Amino acid sequence: MSPSKIEKAEKRKREEEEVLKDKKSKKEKKGKKEKKSKKEKKNKEDKEPEKKEEVEETEKNVEILASYKYVQNKELSALPQSTIDDYMKKHNIDIQGDLKLRPILEFKQAGLPANILEVVKNFANPTPIQAATWPISLSGRDIVGIAETGSGKTLAFTIPGLVHIASKLKRGKKNGKPSMLVVSPTRELAMQSAEQAETAGKAVGVKSICVYGGVDKQPQRRAFQQGVDIVVATPGRLIDLINEGVCDLSEVSFMVLDEADRMLDDGFENDIRSIMGYSPKDRQTLMFSATWPESIRKLASDFLNNPMRVTIGSPDLAASQNIQQIVQVVQNPRDKERLLVDLLKKIHKSRKNRVLIFALYKKEAMRVEKSLEYHGYKVIGIHGDKNQAQRTEALNSFKDGSYPLMIATDVAARGLDIPDVEYVVNLTFPLTIEAYIHRIGRTGRGGKKGTAYTFFTPEDKAHSGELINVLKQANMNVPDELLKFGTTVKKKTHSAYGAFFKDTSGEAPKATKIIFD
Repeated sequence: MSPSKIEKAEKRKREEEEVLKDKKSKKEKKGKKEKKSKKEKKNKEDKEPEKKEEVEETEKNVEILASYKYVQNKELSALPQSTIDDYMKKHNIDIQGDLKLRPILEFKQAGLPANILEVVKNFANPTPIQAATWPISLSGRDIVGIAETGSGKTLAFTIPGLVHIASKLKRGKKNGKPSMLVVSPTRELAMQSAEQAETAGKAVGVKSICVYGGVDKQPQRRAFQQGVDIVVATPGRLIDLINEGVCDLSEVSFMVLDEADRMLDDGFENDIRSIMGYSPKDRQTLMFSATWPESIRKLASDFLNNPMRVTIGSPDLAASQNIQQIVQVVQNPRDKERLLVDLLKKIHKSRKNRVLIFALYKKEAMRVEKSLEYHGYKVIGIHGDKNQAQRTEALNSFKDGSYPLMIATDVAARGLDIPDVEYVVNLTFPLTIEAYIHRIGRTGRGGKKGTAYTFFTPEDKAHSGELINVLKQANMNVPDELLKFGTTVKKKTHSAYGAFFKDTSGEAPKATKIIFD
């Protein structure tokens, strides 16, 4: 046989082998596919009873919760009035309005189903704001709740909201439009509220979405298209989605304005009024605020229907009694960072306990973060130069303890519920006394004790009078060096009219007598 014929024969043989190999491969793939398909079918069949049980359990939970109606617990009714009076006095609770309901002193006194009470199983008793507002909001009434930050306001509105949604689900509300809306001033606070709503809503199959700016809108659009029950949102992004026709608030019957005073301070009043206008007028509305200024009273008057008002503590901004405030006057501002390192050696010995340090500006925060890293601390920063993903990652690292030391600007001062922050350090005093109150409110939360250290320099002397008043109100020690700066409290000025502004919104117009000669 010639070489060319041999080559042709070998080539043909190789081709036949490849064809056989290809057939064999296809056969094996087909076998694997059939095997996988059978396995998936079996898994699906195995899961179907579980899924069915889960759906039945959810429907049962909805049925139980929908049939719930708040009635004052017999045990609560049997308590002597002196016990209730002592509780109200101890927690400085003031309730104004026509509905006479006792605050619940224990969770079981609310009469809520066991699956909902699972949400609060890690808490011994209701916080004062929960104790006083639950009986009212569970009865379907509008509320204005005035309480300091860290007082448990999120669960104060989440639980009544779920009861409300369950009653709508039972009546066949399946159109995918939200029933509950929570409006929050910041992304971080919105995320925190949404997290609690999602956890609490699992038992009744409630879907939640958190809507805020600074991130891609597309996932938020998709969530609305798929249908949601609870929307937690910041005002700006919510208005955008409403204007796009993505978000429809026409079925919202339970609305919450959280940290309402902060939203007005940040210039969101027009947005809030627009949002309220997109929702039905016959909704139940809950407004929570740390203070009770004229602007909040006007908003409540315009949008709430015969509301009850619950005040915990002073209606003016005040520091929590659970926080020990220690102020150190530092004559030379350049000494603060050295003093911070010395302080951390004392309060952060274990390198595991959570300490939150506040700087005034992002450049300062970045510099201090690098300085503390140089000294061997596991520290992470959060400020305006970081995008949302970086901020979320930083917060999670601080929460889980992988970075127990965090340096932040006032972006983290208000509304964040970070568990077990043992110490807050004000490296630089904030621009307002309100920001100071909210900064130190990151510790001593949920009834726990906390400590706040503050470095006060001659540059901050304009705030000395306000700080002295806050310290005295909380029965804290006032250093002699601080008193030397003076106790004068500067009158607050209007953003447009300065010191010449006079608020006459609560005054009746005076008649003027005109005499013609």
